[in-house]
Amino acid sequence: MATANRGATDRSHAVVVPCDEHEREGGAADPGGPPRRDARGSRWKRFRKDRVLLLLTLPGLAYFLLFHYGAMAGNVIAFKDYVPFDGLWASQWIGVENFQRMFEDADFWASVVNTLWIALLQLTFYFPVPLALAMLLHSLTRASVRRFVQSVAYLPHFLSWVIVVALFQQLLGDTGLLNSALGEAGLHSVDIIGNPDAFKPLVVAQVIWKDAGWGTIIFLAALAQVDEQQYEAAAIDGAGPWRRFWHVTLPAVRPIVVLLLIMRLGDVLSVGFEQMLLQRPAVGPEAAEIIDTFVYYKGIIGGDFGFAAAAGLFKGLVGAALVYTANKIAHRLGEQGVYR
Repeated sequence: MATANRGATDRSHAVVVPCDEHEREGGAADPGGPPRRDARGSRWKRFRKDRVLLLLTLPGLAYFLLFHYGAMAGNVIAFKDYVPFDGLWASQWIGVENFQRMFEDADFWASVVNTLWIALLQLTFYFPVPLALAMLLHSLTRASVRRFVQSVAYLPHFLSWVIVVALFQQLLGDTGLLNSALGEAGLHSVDIIGNPDAFKPLVVAQVIWKDAGWGTIIFLAALAQVDEQQYEAAAIDGAGPWRRFWHVTLPAVRPIVVLLLIMRLGDVLSVGFEQMLLQRPAVGPEAAEIIDTFVYYKGIIGGDFGFAAAAGLFKGLVGAALVYTANKIAHRLGEQGVYR
């Protein structure tokens, strides 16, 4: 009996082992203590395993660090009377004088209005087109037809804006294909390329033709993740095409749509510098002047670098504020957004 009691006592003592002593005897490491050597070894093994991929990211990382984050130091020009011969630091500090001149400049506000109008038209008419085109491509059953349509839709993205503008001029210019056909039919010619009233719809049409196919890539990837059984179950329950889109397709692509919309809002004041610069002489600055072309003519052409830097900094701050606000709204609506 005494032997049994002693065995039970030993077993009870064996159960109650202090956690610290157990960890010192080879268990898990103390969370507050130094990291375990095997954890450092596993990280080093992972680094050696992925070293090729990490090395491939170095050129892109260097590009962003040098030309994006490093270039942000040049924003100090916006607060100086910058003279290239004096250098960045030797130029006279004038505070917010450049911003005051910018806000009092009627040409600057005209460029802001044009930029906002074009950005609004692009958000309204261009943004839904890639989603609709992706749904059309996703509905095609024959893979050969889908690949052909994708190739044709992607091709304009790889053309420069010089070629795109030249093509539209050959089609819609004074001596273009459209006016030649109208002249042969005995009808009056129409001036679309040089018409300031038609310029904003024209540039939106150019963006749709050039980049709509390329914009379908992300939506096609999202649609490929949708389980086909959901469509079949919805069809069995009597859901038509519209209800299948509303209850199956739209929830699948909604996070992607919100993400792309937020990113587009951050770039809303950048509506195509090359596109506008190439067509500005045909319609005049009243119709084609945007913030980017305003900065170009004030800074590069006019030599007023501080004034142009102030306008560019204003554009960047507005874009950052739009991204922050849109991301907060997305969080309130239950979406993840760009960041948490």
